[in-house]
This record gives sequence, C-alpha cells and structure tokens, in this order.
Amino acid sequence: GSVMTIYGGDFGNLEVQGNIEFSINYIQRLQEFHIFVAQCRDLAAVDPKRGRSDYVKSYLFPDKANLGKRKTSVKKKTLNPTFNEILRYRVRMEYLRTQTLILSVWHHDTFGRNSFLGEVDMDLSKWDFDHTQMIRLALKARVGEIHIWVKECKNLPLIRAAIDPYVKPDTSRKSRQKTRVLRRTVDPVFNHTMVYDGIRDRDLDEACVELTVWDRDRLASNLLGGLRLGVGTTSYGSLVDWMDSTPAEVALWERMKSNPNEWVEAVLPLRMLNSAKTASK
Repeated sequence: GSVMTIYGGDFGNLEVQGNIEFSINYIQRLQEFHIFVAQCRDLAAVDPKRGRSDYVKSYLFPDKANLGKRKTSVKKKTLNPTFNEILRYRVRMEYLRTQTLILSVWHHDTFGRNSFLGEVDMDLSKWDFDHTQMIRLALKARVGEIHIWVKECKNLPLIRAAIDPYVKPDTSRKSRQKTRVLRRTVDPVFNHTMVYDGIRDRDLDEACVELTVWDRDRLASNLLGGLRLGVGTTSYGSLVDWMDSTPAEVALWERMKSNPNEWVEAVLPLRMLNSAKTASK
C-alpha cells in the first residue's frame, strides 16, 4: 500500500527576555473583547544578519469555538517596538470566562523562519474587566513548537494516467505549509518541513496533526490518503471524529513526546480519513 515517511520533533526556542505592556477590555454593547497592545521592551536579539522585524500574536486557550489568532503589524529595526494597536475578538462574556489569553512575541523572517521571543498568559475566568489600566508583564518561555518533516511518499494510487501529488497539513485551501506539487510520480520526495507554533505541554494530548496527500488535477485536487498524528482519543474532553489515530500513528506521537528536541522517524501507511473531504478545488 501507500506509505509516507515523516519525522516529528517538539523543539524549544531562543532564550527569552524583556516585557510586554498591554491592557484588556470587554465592550458589552459590541460583545467584543479588546486587547490593546502598547509596546515591548528589551526583547532578545536575534541573529543580526536577519535584521529586526517583530510582532505580537494573540490567541485564546482552549478556544473550542475556533476564534483564531490575531496579529499586530510588524515593527522593524528595534528591540523596543511600539505598536499601539487593538486586537479584537467578537465573543460572549460567558465564553471568554472559560478562556486563557495568550500573547506571544515573534521575530518575523521573510523566509518563514519566525523566532519565538516570549509570551505571557492571563486566566480570564476571574479577571475583573473593570480593570482597564495598562499591565506590564515579563515575557516567559514556553515549551516549544512541533516540526513535521515530510520526507517522501511511496506507491501512491494511480487514479489517472499520471498523478501530480502534494501534501498539506489540513483541509484549508489557504494553508501556506503545504508542499510543492511534484509532477507525474507515484513516489514523490518532498523533504518539506511544517511548523506548528503555540504548542504547550498540555496541548500534546489534545491536539492532532492531520497530513493528507492530494493529486492536483486541472479542475480539482483529489484525496489520495492521509494520516492523523495524536493520542487518538478526545480533545479537551469532547468526542471529535478527527481524533481517530491508528496505533502506529499514536506510537509516533508518543515517541515525539518522550524525546523533546530530537527527530523521531516513521514510515506510516496512508488511509482514507473519517470526515475528510475527498476533493478540493
């Protein structure tokens, strides 16, 4: 059958220093959560050859409603960037009370090698939203990020005279992490790395990395198979149809968790996935 060779790793980051200044507010009449990002100070210096380009990213955890991330603009050539920007979430207060706000600071690289510079988190369950004054918190390190290196596929199904395969990490057409398309081969070699940021220790038992292989045709792309890396049970206490990892897929995930900062390798069989689309325009 068809197989995919992949490497996975849970990696740490640069040494963290500096602080972030911000305020939060809930606008009742708009039902909006506002985060005013004022500035960062004394950020860690990245390789000087890459210059300075920093931004702040926000997300809520565990965010079962998939409200997504927000980002400030990128500020260049300073270790002390001033943003003065508002990040907005349309959300009900009762949902917000179940969340933790995470603000992370990143160095932006034009080649996609963004560097994590630190983060802060706030438990919103007991936060007094009448407190709208500025808050200054020291940035702290977080566990790391997951790197998935898609090496190659073998013996892909020949669903037409010649196939043009590629791999993507989810069902989104807009994913920037998908591999290039390789023409007319059932044994593509990609050597492509996908990076998942914002991953904490507690996320590893709740998250799932989905990799799907597609044949790009002129009118649509057709699913050739896929796999799901995770613990294969529930996500944050909820039964979900995408947490259905096979024993081999679970074994690779567990090996990655047990060997931080190291690559672990596996050759895994492709399969048709529950709830996955079989065609994509």
